[in-house]
This record gives sequence, C-alpha cells and structure tokens, in this order.
Amino acid sequence: MTAPLLTCVLVANRGEIACRVMRTAKALGLSTVAVHSATDRDARHCREADICVDLGGSKAADSYLRIDKIISAAKASGAQAIHPGYGFLSENADFARAIEAAGLIFLGPPASAIDAMGSKSAAKALMEVAGVPLVPGYHGEAQDLETFRLAADRIGYPVLLKATAGGGGKGMKVVEDVSQLAEALASAQREALSSFGDARMLVEKYVLKPRHVEIQIFADQHGNCLYLNERDCSIQRRHQKVVEEAPAPGLSAEQRQAMGEAAVKAAQTIGYVGAGTVEFLLDARGEFFFMEMNTRLQVEHPVTEAITGLDLVAWQIRVARGEALPITQAQVPLRGHAIEVRLYAEDPSHDFLPQTGRLEVYRESAAGPGRRVDSGVSEGDEVSPFYDPMLGKLIAWGEDREQARLRLLAMLDEFAIGGLKTNLSFLRRIIGHPAFAAAELDTGFIPRYQEELLPAAQPLPTAFWSAAAQAFHQSQPPQVRGDDTASPWSANNGFRSGLPARTLLALNCNGEQQVIHLSGNTATLRDEHLVIEQDGVRRQHLAIRRADTLYLRWDAELHGVRLHDQIAAVGASHVAQGGLTAPMNGSIVRVLVEVGQTVEAGAQLVVLEAMKMEHSLRAPHGGVIKALFCLEGEMVSEGSALVELE
Repeated sequence: MTAPLLTCVLVANRGEIACRVMRTAKALGLSTVAVHSATDRDARHCREADICVDLGGSKAADSYLRIDKIISAAKASGAQAIHPGYGFLSENADFARAIEAAGLIFLGPPASAIDAMGSKSAAKALMEVAGVPLVPGYHGEAQDLETFRLAADRIGYPVLLKATAGGGGKGMKVVEDVSQLAEALASAQREALSSFGDARMLVEKYVLKPRHVEIQIFADQHGNCLYLNERDCSIQRRHQKVVEEAPAPGLSAEQRQAMGEAAVKAAQTIGYVGAGTVEFLLDARGEFFFMEMNTRLQVEHPVTEAITGLDLVAWQIRVARGEALPITQAQVPLRGHAIEVRLYAEDPSHDFLPQTGRLEVYRESAAGPGRRVDSGVSEGDEVSPFYDPMLGKLIAWGEDREQARLRLLAMLDEFAIGGLKTNLSFLRRIIGHPAFAAAELDTGFIPRYQEELLPAAQPLPTAFWSAAAQAFHQSQPPQVRGDDTASPWSANNGFRSGLPARTLLALNCNGEQQVIHLSGNTATLRDEHLVIEQDGVRRQHLAIRRADTLYLRWDAELHGVRLHDQIAAVGASHVAQGGLTAPMNGSIVRVLVEVGQTVEAGAQLVVLEAMKMEHSLRAPHGGVIKALFCLEGEMVSEGSALVELE
C-alpha cells in the first residue's frame, strides 16, 4: 500500500488539544493549520499554527461544529489531513464521511466504527451480543418522558441519564427519584443538543462506589489491534474527570489482560482503526461492566504516553498513512506511574461556576524530568464563555505512584494564575489528601471528602496583610509612592532604606478589607518576589503587579490585592434586595417564570448556558416575580440583573 501524500495537517479544534496535536505534527515535519472562531482569533493555538483560517461566529455551532466550513478551510490552506482532537466533531460519523468524500485523510477511525461505537446505545447493544457484562439500563430509540419513567422504575433509582453521542460529562444527570426525572431529562437533552447536535439519551443504573477504569486501544489498517494498558479515572466531579492516572492502582495483571482483551475484541468487531478508549466500571469485587467506547483520542492520553514512552498522535498520523503498528502486544511497555490533573477556569467556592476574563498572570510549572504541561493558553489570553473552561493539564511521571504524586504536588505549588479563579488549590488538596495517597479511589471520592477538599474560606492572617501592603506600596510607580523619581532608591527591584513618613494603605483581597500603616521597610520587592527576613530567616513570595492589582502568593495560593475604595463600596452596597444576577457571562436558555408569578424558595427561575453547560438559577427565597430583565437567547454579562423577586 502506497502511503498517501501528507505534508500538512489541519486541526479541527482549539485549546490545549490543538496545541498538543500541532506539536507532534511539527516534530514529524508537517506544517499545521488552525481554524478559529471570531472569538478565538488571537488564541494560542492560532499563534502556534503555520496557517490560520477564520470560521466566523462565536458559538461552537457557528464555527467548530460547521463541517462545511472546516473542509473548505482544509482545501483553502492545502491541508491533506484533518485531526479532530476531542469534543466538537471528533465522534461525528458525518464529519468523517465528509472528509473522505472531499478526498482528505481523517486522522481518526472509519465512519462505520463511529456509527457503531459513537452511540452509547448502539455500543451497549454490540457489547451485549459480544457477551461483555453491561450495567442494567435502557438504550432504545423512544425518547419520550414516559418511556424513561418506566425504564427508571424498572431499573430502580438512582439512575444516570447520559447523552448517547456525548462525553466529558455533558448531557449527563444523576436522578435520585421520579420527581427529578422530567427536569433532569429536559436539561440533559438541551446540553446534549448544544454540545453534540444530538439530543438522544439513554438511562442506566447508577452503580454506587464504582471505579472508572478505561483501556487505551490502538488498531491499524492491517488488522492489528492491541491495548496500551489502562487508566484509572475515578476522581470525578459531576461525571467530569478531574484526575487520571496510569496504570490503575491495585489492578492485577489478570484483570488488566481480561479488560484489555475485551476492549480489543470490541474494536476488532467493528473494524476499528486508530486510537480509541473502551471504558468500564470496576466494582469492589473486581467485576467490570462495559460503559462506552470513545472513538477518539482522550483528554487523559498523556498518562498512557508517560508509562509507555509512545506518542499516540504520531501513531494516529502513521496509521492514517497506512503504516502497521510498530510493536506487538507482548512488547507494549509499562514503566512507572503517571498522574494527570485538569486545570479549569472555575470557582470551586461557588459550586465550580465557570470563570471568564483575562489571565493577568499565568506561570506554568518549571520543566524537568517526569514533568509535562499541556496547555492551550498563555498570559494575557482571554477565557470566553463560549467553550469548555479547561486551561490545560499537568502530568507527572515517577518510578512509582508516590514519586509521581509528589512531583505533581510540586508542580501545582509552582503554578501561578491571577485574574480569574481556577481549581488549582482544589487539585492540590485532592493530590495531597491521605486517601488519594493511599489509592482509595472511586467515583464518590470528591463528595465523600468534600469538607476537606472545599474548606470554608478563612480570614487572611495579619502577616499576609503586612506583606501585601509592603509589596503593593513598593510595586507602585515612584510618583505614586511619593518618592524622588530621580533617586536610584526609587527603583522597586531592590532594597529601599525607608518609606515616606505617612504611608497608610486601605487594601481589599477576596472581599476582605484591611487598613495597614507602614512605618518602615520589613520586606524587599525584587524580581517579582517579595523577600521577607525575620530573626535571620528569609522567605520569598511571588509578587506580580498588573495595573491596579498586586498578585501575591501566600500559602500556595495567588491572591489579588487592590486598594479599597470605601466610597465606591458604599455605593455598591445599595443594590436592590431580592435581585437575581448572572453569576457568569453566558446566554439565557430558558426563562421559566412570568411577572406576577408566585414562586417558592429553590424554584427554577432562569437557565443560563455557559462553557457548554447549563446552570439553573433558583429563587433564594419565596416571593413574587416583580420584573424580568432578560430574554431567551440573549447574551448576558456576569453581574447583570436578571430577575427582581419581591
């Protein structure tokens, strides 16, 4: 077989996966093409590509989900192949067929394999015929509420609603009893339609305390197929993976072989080609149940690369060119242990609401042995409300699990992000938790340890405020500090012998206010670090000034410190009581109430879509709807008034 000509690859995606695919493509001597929406014109994946093509629009439906625009972009740029990444069109069989019809190479499986396994319902039916154990459920064509109600009654609550074409936790809801079913089904269907263009659902028994273990498979065009060990993805929040590791702790060689062979059988049954993942639930007795097959590269593929030393994107490209797999099953390496965490722009203290805005500070962990960061952003980039809020992934490898865990903790400590909230500290608490260190893993890990992983906010200590005042004052321009601008002592990158006689700073940080009186230097700001010496002990803290904000790292967290304007604070306190405001930028999906309607506390008032997820905004107390300030389909900004509730 003659290998098809391949000199240029278009990546039909954005963010960290687009950057990661382009990195390997360039290493193989290929030129790269990025596509982007109007919002992403200056995004990092565009900056790293050789060629960029504007798809227009802001929402995914107008850009990254437009098959016609992406194929036109490939032809206009001279790309011979298209890599789908993950999400968006990566598991869309029509996309694969359209690429083939256009005479291009799809760096993914055949459309027939996506048809067979891309639908969770069809995949489960196939596995049932193959004799792979299934979780009890309903995977039929009928999609009405009554059908799901009868199925849930038969299965027994709690049940799990899942989008048949979904992934990444989108279109997935746990239903505890029949009273929640109608609302959960409607919301899951809307999420699925928005994310995948397909609202079909399935329902299955929600297995308590399971582990999520998946097998990475790879197949070529010559009938060869093998499994590249497994990954444990049990640490999840709202069915979205947060931590992934390879190999799965405590999995025996016999279990690995049984699951691996079942996964290979599934792939061979449908004539699979390329990278794929077969996902299983593993219970405490060691029994495993087929969940689904993802016909694409997974977010967590780097941990497999770390323990095998293989580049899975390079394999995708070579297999698409007709090359055979370079090793046999017996030659698949398994060396050491790797752990990955997903870094998101979200606020853990407010139910993980997605965050939007500018990354004023973005400093990644230092490079080194066993350390890897796959990211899709850089300092100064904007995080928009239109896409998934993942910023990147931190991956650590070690000779054993504990070495990998400690390396990852060090990487998390070094990372610094300012300008918007992230889950960085939340991730550190997970990796540092004694139960995680002991590999006590299941999908209920985060809810079980929620109080420790999401502790209540504590007042900042006096030492922090003193250090913040020193750093804030020294980082101000000399004329603002009242210094002699001609004096060399006015520089803020070294020691200064004294402060002006009257230095009174009113500071605000995380909603706290403090007034600090500085009478002399107790610290030195040098090269973006505040150096504090006391009793012969010297400590340093990252301190970066951006416009009117100082970002100071204290106890492994980066805090934004600003001057406190007391007059403005008084004005802001006069906001009308009983109002409901938008917690983030997004679009109004549904308005569920009318003016004059009486509602109870907790009633759904508005459904807001942001970052491809729906968020229900509920009444904080009972009352009467006095006014509505939003319309369905309207884009709203964080803090915008939506409903007045009397």
